[in-house]
Amino acid sequence: MSDSSFLFKQFIIRHDRCAMKVGTDGVLLGAWAPVAQAHTALDVGTGTGLVALQLAQRNPFLCVTAIEIDAPAAMQAAENVTASPWPDRIEVVCTDFKDFQPAAGFDLIVSNPPYYVDALPCPDRQRNTARHAGSLNYDLLFLRSARLLNEGGLVSIIITSEMESQAEDAAWMQGLYPQRRTRVYTKASQSVRRVLITFGRQLGPVDEDTLYIHQANGDYTNDYRRLTGEFYLKF
Repeated sequence: MSDSSFLFKQFIIRHDRCAMKVGTDGVLLGAWAPVAQAHTALDVGTGTGLVALQLAQRNPFLCVTAIEIDAPAAMQAAENVTASPWPDRIEVVCTDFKDFQPAAGFDLIVSNPPYYVDALPCPDRQRNTARHAGSLNYDLLFLRSARLLNEGGLVSIIITSEMESQAEDAAWMQGLYPQRRTRVYTKASQSVRRVLITFGRQLGPVDEDTLYIHQANGDYTNDYRRLTGEFYLKF
């Protein structure tokens, strides 16, 4: 990865005009979200367009709408999509999620939402928008998602472990309940780093598992390689 781009197996992400660069969180969400049965997907806060591109790569029949509030990031995401193999199946829209009015609903909604809620805001406006939950908080995310989901639709997010309860409470208020949860650890000896959660309208047992990114010696685990191997050029 350079300061300006990241090369994946089937596409390249240029991110010099985006506040949040390519990172493990986005790759995890794009590789993990349940895309197989979806015909339409919405990526909320697409940033570079990474997750939208991953979803399109994983499902050759999927049409993705990717929305982004920050104009420079939205423009760069659109450029990344245009340079990809799937420009006809991904549309980038520069808009605030609360103002987004699509013509139809979605089978899958994904988001790598801002994760700093109570922390002091960053002085850089673009980075502050990308990292702090001011313009996109969990209440708004699940309120709007519940209205935009098709019957049987799902919402998948990746969040910090500290925000898990807050996110799940916001989802429950909109009748969205955890269906699957993967706790992500950097190493087995460390505390949980991130949580991947899929929500749906069915209330019942949750499919729970764990993912370790690194082995004790620093190498990537086989589970992480299997999950993300179709994207990374090499480990």
